[in-house]
Amino acid sequence: MVKDMKYYQSLGVEADATEAQLKKAYRLNALKYHPDKNPSPEAAEKFKELSHAYEILSDPQKRQVYDQYGEEGLSGAGADMGMSAEDLFSQFFGGMGGMGGMFGGGGSMQQQGPKRSRDIVHVHKVSLEDLYKGKTSKLALQKTVVCGKCNGIGGKEGSVTKCKGCGGAGMKTMMRQMGPMIQRFQTVCPDCNGEKEIIKEKDKCKACQGKKTVFERKVIHVPVDKGMKDGQRITFQGEGDAGPDIIPGDVIFVIEQKPHARFQRKDDNLFYKAEIDLLTALAGGTIAIEHLDERWLQVQILPGEVISPGELKIVRGQGMPSYRHHDYGDMFIQFEIKFPPKHFADEDVILKLNEILPPRPASEIPADAMVDDVNVEELDAQAQARAVNGPMDEDDDEHPGHERVQCASQ
Repeated sequence: MVKDMKYYQSLGVEADATEAQLKKAYRLNALKYHPDKNPSPEAAEKFKELSHAYEILSDPQKRQVYDQYGEEGLSGAGADMGMSAEDLFSQFFGGMGGMGGMFGGGGSMQQQGPKRSRDIVHVHKVSLEDLYKGKTSKLALQKTVVCGKCNGIGGKEGSVTKCKGCGGAGMKTMMRQMGPMIQRFQTVCPDCNGEKEIIKEKDKCKACQGKKTVFERKVIHVPVDKGMKDGQRITFQGEGDAGPDIIPGDVIFVIEQKPHARFQRKDDNLFYKAEIDLLTALAGGTIAIEHLDERWLQVQILPGEVISPGELKIVRGQGMPSYRHHDYGDMFIQFEIKFPPKHFADEDVILKLNEILPPRPASEIPADAMVDDVNVEELDAQAQARAVNGPMDEDDDEHPGHERVQCASQ
């Protein structure tokens, strides 16, 4: 009686399936869901699931434990530390040889060649000025390289031997008795600590201490081209960590645009807020804007043009350069009007404004309406904040930070 059917269902076979039926089911499903054939995340999970199921059921001892106790019987002591799904696939199909370009000439399933180290990703913070003008940054990078003194051997020539404890695999299969069950699990070889090789202490390379690699500091010149944008990547191929039988990965710098005090950027356009006084808004004048390349732009406001609060105007061709082509975007200027202080002029000057400015609009109150004259008072900053944010509870206002206590009547 089989306790758990999960692994059998993953492969699509019955609980009494023969070894040949298991192989056939795995072959068909593995080819169907392999990441090189079906790149979807769901297919990748299915590929791992069916590979793990086949690894368990194809082993007579593991299958017997699974049939009797289910997944719980296989748990513990690294039971899931078997070979990877890709390793199992490569071993089952005999590696790349004989595959005949099954997935269009090979791909990620080849496991026998040297491994590739992970890419090193750095965030490179760049000012808007440098993105406008372009710049080459010098950045120091520390990485591992093959030891030059021992050429990545780890010791003297001929002193390095394959570990006999694990046969050079770095891992050992161990067995232990747990009641009626015998569990097999993989663990790091204690003889070589997973290094696969043995080097006597006296024969270890003095430069790398037998580790085969050393740290190296290298200065990289990172070209930040005009018009680059936030999140854009600059890749240096093969500048990552290296080691014996390890292909170095890439070093990737990700552009992060620093906030700017004067400008905001949107694609290839720049946005600038200009505060002008009321006289300039009404009677015209000149404002100056310092650009990102230290030039100054003079913007003319014509007399009588009248700039409204929040009005947006455009200056063509004064935005950011586009990446590679360096065609310039536009600059948008949003005007904020700074009004004069209270009581800025004498009464006779104020009266002259009545002659200069357009006349006031006529009253909209109907002739037969009842009218009350009211006074308008000023609010201090605290009162304005309360008016904007909403009224506070009276008790909270009088006793801030005190909790209400409700007394029960006797």
